[in-house]
Amino acid sequence: MAPHQDSDTDDTEDSDETPEDLSRAALVAARDLRKDRIALAVRSGTSGPDRRRALAGLVEDALVRAWKAAVAEVPVRRNRRPAAEGLALAAVGSVARGDAGPASDLDLVLLHDGRQLSASDVGELAQRLWYPLWDAGLRVDHSVRTPGQSREVAASDLSAAIGLLDLRVIAGDAALVVRTRTSLLGDWRNGIRRRLPQVLESLGERAARFGEAAHLLEPDLKEARGGLRDVTVLRALAASWVTDRPHGEVDDAHTRLLDIRDALQAVTGRAVDRLLLPDQDSVAVACGLTDADELLAEVSDATRTIAYAVDVTMRAARQSLPPRRLRPGPRRPRLRPLGHGLVEHDGEVVLGVGVRAAEDPVLPLRAAATAVRSGLPLSPVTVRHLADDCPPLPDPWPAPAREAFVAMLAGGGPALAGVWESLDRAGLIVKWIPEWAGVRNRPQRNAVHRHTVDRHMIETVIMIQGALRDVSRPDLLVLAALLHDLGKVAGALDHSVTGAPRAARVARRLGLPPEDCEVIERLVREHLTLIELATRRDPDDPHTVEELVKAVDGRLETLSMLRALTEADAVSVGSVAWTAWRARLVNDLTARARTALRGEEPPGPAPIGEAESDLVRSVLADGRPRVAIGAMDELHVVTVVAADRPGLLADIAGVLASQRLTVKSALVRTVSSDDGDHAQDIAVDTWWVDNGAGDAPEPAAVELALRRLGDGDQTVLDPLHRREAGYRAPSGAPARPRVVLLPGASAEATVLEVRAADRPGLMHAIGSALARVGVDLRSAHVATHAGQAVDVLYVSEPGGGQLSPPRVAETVSALVDAGSLPGGETEHAARVLPF
Repeated sequence: MAPHQDSDTDDTEDSDETPEDLSRAALVAARDLRKDRIALAVRSGTSGPDRRRALAGLVEDALVRAWKAAVAEVPVRRNRRPAAEGLALAAVGSVARGDAGPASDLDLVLLHDGRQLSASDVGELAQRLWYPLWDAGLRVDHSVRTPGQSREVAASDLSAAIGLLDLRVIAGDAALVVRTRTSLLGDWRNGIRRRLPQVLESLGERAARFGEAAHLLEPDLKEARGGLRDVTVLRALAASWVTDRPHGEVDDAHTRLLDIRDALQAVTGRAVDRLLLPDQDSVAVACGLTDADELLAEVSDATRTIAYAVDVTMRAARQSLPPRRLRPGPRRPRLRPLGHGLVEHDGEVVLGVGVRAAEDPVLPLRAAATAVRSGLPLSPVTVRHLADDCPPLPDPWPAPAREAFVAMLAGGGPALAGVWESLDRAGLIVKWIPEWAGVRNRPQRNAVHRHTVDRHMIETVIMIQGALRDVSRPDLLVLAALLHDLGKVAGALDHSVTGAPRAARVARRLGLPPEDCEVIERLVREHLTLIELATRRDPDDPHTVEELVKAVDGRLETLSMLRALTEADAVSVGSVAWTAWRARLVNDLTARARTALRGEEPPGPAPIGEAESDLVRSVLADGRPRVAIGAMDELHVVTVVAADRPGLLADIAGVLASQRLTVKSALVRTVSSDDGDHAQDIAVDTWWVDNGAGDAPEPAAVELALRRLGDGDQTVLDPLHRREAGYRAPSGAPARPRVVLLPGASAEATVLEVRAADRPGLMHAIGSALARVGVDLRSAHVATHAGQAVDVLYVSEPGGGQLSPPRVAETVSALVDAGSLPGGETEHAARVLPF
């Protein structure tokens, strides 16, 4: 877009328009700009670059009108030359680059030479310039500076320095803007040795704050790693003359990201850059994509390309600016042999002289394993040569190829992610594992996950390194970690079942014998079994251990690998998925399964301890409930001992919820006492609860609340009722729960799984429903993820035994009613899962 140049003539001098006319026209143009930009983005039908050029024209025309109105009253100095000769309106940021979106902010600078007008006159001019834009509702980031002040700001502020490199004239003295930009560029180039560490630090800070756009469910298209801000950094590095920036793929990725940003702003009508979940389907349609998953895959691919380009360019910049040396003269390259014809050069792994890539199909794998082992990145040029020149691997792979592949994975560490990314960018991963294409860049519709499916599997490989020395077949374990989520493809109902045969196919292609392929297939199919049994089933029930033993085919070594895979999978997801409490549950169930596999007698249900027996005797003496509270890992253990009665479970859950405690698990036991005159049942209930960072409640307060509830005083639950009244379910939360019957999960109880939108008092509502139906709760296992509660309930008749089919139906209906959100329908839905 050619800039308007008004340096030699006064635009208003020969016009018949009065300053008032110009001001009105400027305000109308600014108001029209706000709606015309959105209208153009919605209706234009042109390509992204053409549309953005048209948007830039609209912006520039409105700004020129605002400029004419503002300078119309600038006093005329000597020789009738306009004072505006030393003034200019300039743009920085996306407006200057011509890639602003339909609702992007206007980043403007009023530049003056400090001689033509006094400071007060410049201030008045700035007010006349900005006010029409503000009155029109436009978002303006503005400043008033001289060239010297601009250089001072750039010297002290890295972000300003990078932004000012794009300084471009909109109206006024173009020569003033050009001189200022030239000075700023000179300062940037002369100071790049000092600036480069600052650039690297700012990249890290933004990545830590906003995350990696490629792996986020709601990425910030501008600020997150791989976003539009990183493209600006690439331009700045290229402007320093110490390195060039990649083009081709990077330019295409930048264009795609701008198109998505434009669609987001057109859909929302606001200057937003974060792609929120409620907007994604609409943005996908605006971009001509099928759905939000395809949209996020596009974002992931584009931002991965940009992030990789930033890493490569930063390395090139650092290599071109080595530490200052005492000796003058040219710098000799340092070549450190790494084996297999590979050498280290400038901190990268490169091919040595005379290596014949065209004759060695295993060379890319050896290079990758060498890079991971040495903790160095692969040179981009080397990766391209390996991808283009090396012949394809045979099917099945020869043993050296498989060994190099496993060595790369087992090398682990931070280097693995970078090396894998470079291989993936070059297309080598999909050549080796065609099934990888189905999960590449695939988003995970789960707020717990931090990464896309493919990156999550790499993170799992990294996390499993510590367990490799503890198993007899570390090669099978690391391959299972790499392939465990290979079934998360479009349309898969159960990714474990879908992924198992895919993983086996990959294992066969790698040249593993059938028995090893079967182990990998089993680990992939069962990789969720241990965590689900440990957190959602009763470990004291023999059927729970039997299911785990069956899942590992009765093999201790497979159990050990499954235990390691379970932890690595969860840890790579994040701290929410793997806590000390979850680790305790997994370890307990694994120990029980090991005992069974060794043919030893498994431990029975946890007995009543001495401390609990003392509480039972106190309750028998005076009939009052007793409460003990202790700490376990990051949770509190609340033990409630009270005379058993209908509704006791609901009362306990209600009191805990009133104390703002979140129930994670519950074990319900009953002790029968017969003193000769009458028998009495005493409930000994253990609740594992989480109260965030708060202190544990006082046992006396819980005891008092339970006594008042036992006497019929329901006001105890008023705090809970107030929380429930103020609760607003998240948009899109299902109004009705799903209740699933798990047949065969226990021989002594009926096992029901309740999946419902989590809310305050949900467990209290469930307990009340069970009391109304008249069934006993033997144990409860509670998990909450992304606002969804999964409660597994072991229920039985009051005298013991499983529920009859009519009683199951009655209980399911009551649980659906209890778990439904206010205003939601209460039709129940239950289904039977084979086990």
